[in-house]
Formats: sequence, C-alpha cells, structure tokens
Amino acid sequence: MLGEDNMANRLFQGVIHQLRDAIGKDIGIIDESGTVISCSVLEKIGDVVPAAGEIFAQNDHYIADGFTYRVFGSQVHSEYALFVEGSGEDTKKFVDFGCVALSNIKQLYDEKFDRGNFIKNVIMDNILPGDIYIKARELRFNNEVSRVILLIRVQDHNDVSVYDVIQNIFPDKAKDFVINVNETDIALVKEVRANIETKDLEKLARSIADSLNNELYVHALVGIGTIVTGVKDLAHSYKEAQVALEVGKFFDTEKVIISYDNLGIARLIYQLPTTLCDIFLKEVFKRGSIESLDQETLFTIQRFFENNLNVSETSRKLFVHRNTLVYRLEKIKKLTGLDLREFDDAIVFKVALMVKKYLDAKPVRY
Repeated sequence: MLGEDNMANRLFQGVIHQLRDAIGKDIGIIDESGTVISCSVLEKIGDVVPAAGEIFAQNDHYIADGFTYRVFGSQVHSEYALFVEGSGEDTKKFVDFGCVALSNIKQLYDEKFDRGNFIKNVIMDNILPGDIYIKARELRFNNEVSRVILLIRVQDHNDVSVYDVIQNIFPDKAKDFVINVNETDIALVKEVRANIETKDLEKLARSIADSLNNELYVHALVGIGTIVTGVKDLAHSYKEAQVALEVGKFFDTEKVIISYDNLGIARLIYQLPTTLCDIFLKEVFKRGSIESLDQETLFTIQRFFENNLNVSETSRKLFVHRNTLVYRLEKIKKLTGLDLREFDDAIVFKVALMVKKYLDAKPVRY
C-alpha cells in the first residue's frame, strides 16, 4: 500500500533532479523533523539536518553549512523546507523560485490525493449518499461524465511497481483514478464515452494485463463493472467488477478478462444458495448420478453445446459418425430423461453442468 507521504516524496524527487540540472547546484528537501526526504545527492536522503528547528521557525532564508534553506507548504502550514547549495543572492533567488514551483506541485498533488481518497470512499461505501454530492462539488468533480470500474487482481504481489505501471498507462490524473484497494486489488476508475462497447473495455483490460505481464512478469485478472453516469453509482460498478472476478473464479477459470455484462447464467447461479443448487441437481438427475457420465460423454456434450445443438456439425468436429453421436445423446437421455436435441432440455442440462461445476469449487455460500 502506498502512503500519502511516500507518494509526495517520490513526486518531489523527480522535480528535484530537474531543478538540479537547470541550476547546476545540489538541491534537496527536508521535512519538519529535519530529515532529508528528497535530494539530488541520493546518499543524503535519510540524513537529519540539526538546525531544522531554527529553519522552520522563520519564513525567510536560513543559511547553514553552505546551504540556503527556505520553508514551503500549504498556506496554513509550512511542512517542508527547500535547500540549495550556496549562500549568495543568486542562490536565494533559486530557493525562492524552487519554493514557488514545489508549493504549486504539492497543492495539485494534494487536490489529486483528496480526489483519490474521495473516490475510494465512494466505491467502498464509506461515505453517506448525501455527502457524495457535497464533496463532489467541493472537489470540482465532474458528475456528468460516464465512468467504469476495472478491478485488477494480482495474486502474487501488489507492490508499488504494479501501481506505477497502471498509473503510467493512464496518466490523465484529472479523468482517471488508480486506487489501491487492498493487498491484491487495484481499482481503475476510468472515464469513458457513454456508448463505449463491452468489447472495447475488454481490449483496454487486456492491455493492462499484458503490460503487467510483459513489464513485471505479473499475472493479473481484470474484472469489468458496468458503465455508470455520476459519482454515486461508482460503488455499483465496483461491486459488479468484484462479482465478475468471483464468478470467473468458478465458471471461467481460463479467462483473464471477465466482464459483468457477459456473465449470463453464471451470475444467477452464483447468487443462489448452495442448498438450492443441491436440490436442483438432485431433481435434474433423479434417474441417475451425473458422476455416471464418463469424460468422453461430457466432452461430447460440451462440443454439442458449442455447435448450437447441431448433430451433423458436432459429429464432423468430433470426427465421429453421426450415428455414434446420436447413440451418445440417447445414452444421456436414458440416464437423465433429457433429450439434448430439444432446446428446453438442453438449457436445463447446461445449467445443471454449471451448477455442478460451481458446487465442486466448494464456494463458501449459504
């Protein structure tokens, strides 16, 4: 998980190197404890400046040990001090310019961090519905655009590098938000056009999974919620992305990208109590157990479904005689009373197979 201070320090470090190149002097930042949190000389990060008390006690230049210091931060409180090598008038001007630049950067970052926290509270249901609109206006949050949640789940490890890769893919921090949810999940709140198709969102999700795999050798799953307009309904999209990943764990174990819109019957089964699932299976297979169907027969059934209950096409794909396939289907009918050549019976059997797969996964549901 990334703390606010760590993120701010990393933001400062990138700017410090650019300032060092521009002015040709060593430069760095200390916090109120006097600890060097960012510096053009990396070895100095972590060092403590003894005169920190005196530096933060005044709002002017302070010269000590060959460096010029000046505090900066929010209007209410100076949280940091910039130091630049040297003590002349030019150095003081460098410090002044640097403080202005860093203060503005920190202000923009704070606003972004506040927005990120706000979005996290919304999707986690940690904010009252009535407060959402008030806070959204306060943060100048656009409540008219369409957004969707993509939930990236990393099983092996979710460290700062995973967050950085996703953040780099979506650099527009005014529109898109990358949020650490827990040890395995990162939520991407993505602004999209209202009429974007599911297949385009799946392509986007695939690009994220591929980037993590190519850059960090990390295997990731991506669940996609539905598109919502307004901030309040982001919590729904987030829950749908969670459901997509959970349902995919039971029914689409080979899939990396799972969209809530494409869950179909699997979502209904997932929402059923396991006791009802057991009863349904016993009713469907009251003439005999599904376990009595051998693997060859189950494979035949799968191919029959994939070929839209077409006997001729299925037999051709299986490289078996048409009569052989008909014999196998008759065998299933004798066991279950279901003729898979009939559409209604095929639906019942298809659902029964999915229920069996769900129960075999031993879900903790009641």
